[in-house]
Amino acid sequence: MRTLLLSFLMLVVLLLKGQTPYNSDLVIEQILKTDTTSLGQKINYPSFLQNEVTMLKITIPPGKTTGWHEHGFPVFAYVMKGTLTVEFENNKIMTFHENSSFAEVVNIAHKGVNLEKVDLVLLAIYLGEKGKALSVKREDKK
Repeated sequence: MRTLLLSFLMLVVLLLKGQTPYNSDLVIEQILKTDTTSLGQKINYPSFLQNEVTMLKITIPPGKTTGWHEHGFPVFAYVMKGTLTVEFENNKIMTFHENSSFAEVVNIAHKGVNLEKVDLVLLAIYLGEKGKALSVKREDKK
């Protein structure tokens, strides 16, 4: 009897574990799950007096760049269209293709570049502080 009860409880747990609070007709795809940035920095949530989340859709035309900048807090990006090339101050280069996502680096100068012949469209989510800049411009790196 005890074995039967234990088996039943395990079955219930397994069935409940597979359930979500959403309608079963939805398609849910994980886009990003990480505890590090694209360069391997540990993600740390800042402690601000007034937290503010900003979500931007950014379109970079062919041949254009964001310019050198850095963020002082976590930023997450999703490439909706095109290919993003990111150059870092340490001369490392990373490429992110359409439908890919990543956690941006914190306090490291970098720039995004569109080397393609079509618009690059990004969705960026900034975990910042109310009234503070989302990014800080840095001098061009040669």
